[in-house]
Amino acid sequence: MTNRPRLLLADDHKLVLEGLERIVEPAFEVVGHVEDGRALLAAASELHPDVILVDISMPLLNGIDAARQLSRICPEIKLIVVTMHSDRPYVTEALRAGASGFILKGSKPRELLNAIWAVMRGERYVAPELGIDVGAFLKKADRLPKAQEPGLTPRQREVLQLVAEGRSNKEIAELLNISVKAVEFHRSAITHKLGSKNISDLTRYAADRGLIGL
Repeated sequence: MTNRPRLLLADDHKLVLEGLERIVEPAFEVVGHVEDGRALLAAASELHPDVILVDISMPLLNGIDAARQLSRICPEIKLIVVTMHSDRPYVTEALRAGASGFILKGSKPRELLNAIWAVMRGERYVAPELGIDVGAFLKKADRLPKAQEPGLTPRQREVLQLVAEGRSNKEIAELLNISVKAVEFHRSAITHKLGSKNISDLTRYAADRGLIGL
């Protein structure tokens, strides 16, 4: 049995995964890496790592929504978002979703190691280059609207991402273990709530919010 904290890495780019692994070893034990959000949920439940490093824009289920689910099913696991998205709304949503840390892919390797040790101590850590006082930021964020999308449910966010990725209704139904009719219902509700006229509008909307990568 190792004394090193156990890490699970989640990113849809193999080069990024390899780079992260080189940075965190030998201080930490990498127990696995996954390339989509649904594989992340399965791996987290099976491997029970101490910390997960997760990107925001991942296929099948983005990192923010994966974090929300993980905070319910595996609340003991610490989450650090490692992303190229530096806008403050992403920081807000990540921390609200259950992440304990937020690091940029352009950060220095030492910052990533600092972030891991900080969240292991029960602290919150945001990349210094973002210039955010975490405590003050969270107090202010609590007064802001809670959702990125107007009134979308967690299920509708999942469907929105899969539609934007070009998945058919049948594929979406199989991935989410729901009926095709349920998918059609959610798609209709999403279109109505967002005022989108076509799939291109939905795709652009999802991309602008980091639900998919372009």
